Amino acid sequence: MKALLIIDMQKSLFAAGNRYDPNGVISRINLLIEKFRKENMALIFIRHNNEEDGLGTGSEGWQILNELDFRETDLTVEKIHCDAFCKTNLAEKLTELKVDELTICGCCTDFCIDTTVRQAASRGYKIRVAADAHTTADKVYLDAKTIIEHHNFVWSELYSPQLIEVMPTQSILKEL
Repeated sequence: MKALLIIDMQKSLFAAGNRYDPNGVISRINLLIEKFRKENMALIFIRHNNEEDGLGTGSEGWQILNELDFRETDLTVEKIHCDAFCKTNLAEKLTELKVDELTICGCCTDFCIDTTVRQAASRGYKIRVAADAHTTADKVYLDAKTIIEHHNFVWSELYSPQLIEVMPTQSILKEL
């Protein structure tokens, strides 16, 4: 079974307007959501939960972006660390759903996406990263576009128990 993990696509994380290609990323994530819904595959929205960052449970900043096709009936996982598996029930939900393949997208490339991709690979899941459906902001050391390109390269070259495929959203959609 396949599942789509949509990580940290929350209002507070986009409020500053400094995410790379936010409209394009949101649009491509919605395409993935639409396809996963149509094929009756699992969708899991991962939300960071941290009061200090304006992401406290139920707060406006904690909410999933209005632009995403999020429904109240969708599965959600709350996390407090970059790793979506750390001290959450994500692994249990994936086991319950018999998921062995993950497509990963969302925010932020260099923190929560990277950590979750690596943890999922270490746990033996087959991974597809939507190369054009994750985002971050410019940092003092690198611009966001370079950070995204760098991580896409590193993930595709990682030695891990399972192959990590990094591919454009359109290629993923064709394979589903």
